[in-house]
Amino acid sequence: MNSRPAAGGGRWVEVDPARVARWVAGFSDRHGPPSVTTEPYGLLLTAPDGATAQLHSPPAAPPAEGLTDFVAAVTAPRRIGLLLARKGAVAVGIAEGDDLVVSKVDTRYVQGRTAAGGWSQQRFARRRDNQTKAALGDAADLAVRLLVPEVATLAALVCGGDRRAVDTVLADRRLAPLAALRAERLLDVPEPRHAVLAGAVSAARAVHVLVRDPAPAP
Repeated sequence: MNSRPAAGGGRWVEVDPARVARWVAGFSDRHGPPSVTTEPYGLLLTAPDGATAQLHSPPAAPPAEGLTDFVAAVTAPRRIGLLLARKGAVAVGIAEGDDLVVSKVDTRYVQGRTAAGGWSQQRFARRRDNQTKAALGDAADLAVRLLVPEVATLAALVCGGDRRAVDTVLADRRLAPLAALRAERLLDVPEPRHAVLAGAVSAARAVHVLVRDPAPAP
């Protein structure tokens, strides 16, 4: 279970869908039985001591009324597309529930930065830009081949890596039907490899919880 500070206070916690009910029980034990409110993002838990927890539904999970429906919605298997991109590496996959059923990783050399100056630096920069464009073009071709034919079966497309790289790939007009399924969630992943793609399935399905503790007593 990952945790990170949240802007504006509190912390974000990533909870596996199968552990949501247990997590809520722990929240209740610590802060008292909460009231449950349905919100556009999912559920809001408000505890008697003032602590709150916003449970944000994962991509493509249906709206739910109450905790029981929410747990059922987030644990239900969904077929989602995955697109991870950074520089010269891309990973494309399809997950059915927790299982990665389609996967392909492609890498292409992209030159690193150089300390040289003047014309030499500009030449290296142009070469690097051309290598990056070629790599992202290959990534678009890969997505066209593996994901576009499956668009009608996908509930969402979850992306990860470098936002600019992902945006560039999805700007390809051939990927318009896929881009229409793109979820807001952007996974923070290292350079795509098969193991990274496999781990992205859990990250794409996780429930994001914004926890804010009660204000300290005066």
